[in-house]
Amino acid sequence: MGAAEHRAVAVDDLPFTVDRAAAAPLAVQVADGLRGAAAAGALRAGDRLPSSRELAARLGVSRTVVTAAYDQLHAEGWLSGRHGSGTYLTAAPRPVAAPAATGRRANPMTGLLDLGSGAPNIETLDRAAWRRAWRAASDHTPLVRRDRAGEPEYREAVVEHLLRHRGLGAGSGTTVLATAGASSAVAELTAALWKPGDVIAMEDPGYQRAAGAFRAAGVRLVPVPCDAEGMRVDLLPPTAKAVYCTPAHQFPLGARMPAARRVELIEFARRTGALVIEDDYDGELRYDTAPLPLLATLAPDLVVHLGTTSKILTPTLGIGWLVAAPAVTDAVLDYRELTGTGPAAAGQQVVAELARHGDLSRHLRRLRREMPLRRAVVVDELRGRGLDVLGDDAGSHVAVVLDSQAREDRAIALARELGVYLDGLGRHHIGPRHTFGIALGYAALPRAELPRAVRLAGDALSRVVDSTA
Repeated sequence: MGAAEHRAVAVDDLPFTVDRAAAAPLAVQVADGLRGAAAAGALRAGDRLPSSRELAARLGVSRTVVTAAYDQLHAEGWLSGRHGSGTYLTAAPRPVAAPAATGRRANPMTGLLDLGSGAPNIETLDRAAWRRAWRAASDHTPLVRRDRAGEPEYREAVVEHLLRHRGLGAGSGTTVLATAGASSAVAELTAALWKPGDVIAMEDPGYQRAAGAFRAAGVRLVPVPCDAEGMRVDLLPPTAKAVYCTPAHQFPLGARMPAARRVELIEFARRTGALVIEDDYDGELRYDTAPLPLLATLAPDLVVHLGTTSKILTPTLGIGWLVAAPAVTDAVLDYRELTGTGPAAAGQQVVAELARHGDLSRHLRRLRREMPLRRAVVVDELRGRGLDVLGDDAGSHVAVVLDSQAREDRAIALARELGVYLDGLGRHHIGPRHTFGIALGYAALPRAELPRAVRLAGDALSRVVDSTA
């Protein structure tokens, strides 16, 4: 082994102590501690150990104790001494590999062409701008204490972003908070505002991670069916403390809630006192017509607006935003102070730098040019096979409805045999399953791979639709 591979281990890096009250002799305890450090990976073959004098001083024992321990490990073949150089670890057990994920924890997309929903398109991300933003963020002075509301420059960037791309202006009596993403924001809102057993209404099928956050807090989740115009407001329970919805592009069926139904939802909230949680997860990705006004612009006192960078940039950043009336944001901040939680600053600083140089806006313009081309590949292929494709010209996925869970399962299995991952609609239900099919995403794959993946998906879906089983 060359000298370049040697690592001198600092005496304070050895993770063990000795206990004078223990029955085992001190020399045995030192030897056991060194073996344990090697087994845990803190020591590696080739490492140079501290001198017996240094280690004795660190452990508060005599040098004779450490020398005896070193002698024992020499005899066992663990250590070797090199004249004028020191004492080296010559052998160490092979590190225990992390167990492979199995069952439900395994990544279902591994090794497959990914046509799942909910993924961003990173092919359009300007890598030079990405690296520049991270370098600039790294120049920030490390925080001593973080602002629970979020980094000021990030919140300023969000205000500008929402005004420019979503028509949500500042000065509406609302406050912007940084979040760790939409589902994290849902968890914070639920913990801060409601108690177990409170009724929360949610569109069905809908976003499962939001549903999971609600359920984890112990509230009672009531599923509300959707039609071609999104959530059925006329079916909302009057006892609901809050209503969660995705009006810009219903997930996963893809409907856009029209203006009349948006007004109906706001009137329901005013009549019952419920809050409306507007998850605008991909509202920036509208490319057929101008987006309808956000619910938050219609009733900023009643609506909690959520956004995320995971769908328009990348989940790498792990951040989003929440816009709401001060009574709501104050409750969330109180919860964060109580629990010590809050979004990490690094991702916020990166987004602020992307916005400061105009790279965020340029990225969104590229996305709006790219996504219609990808959608056309998907829709042309599927409709060319006689399949009915649902979903507005927006976002990054479409839906193909099938008539049973059995056909949905069969389509997913056939696609997997062909090397393609498909996302079933059945798993997105909040209550009993009633809508089946595929939520087919077209953002994750490189554009060069998309046509082949969609052809294979079309083969699987066509075989299922044409079958009599």
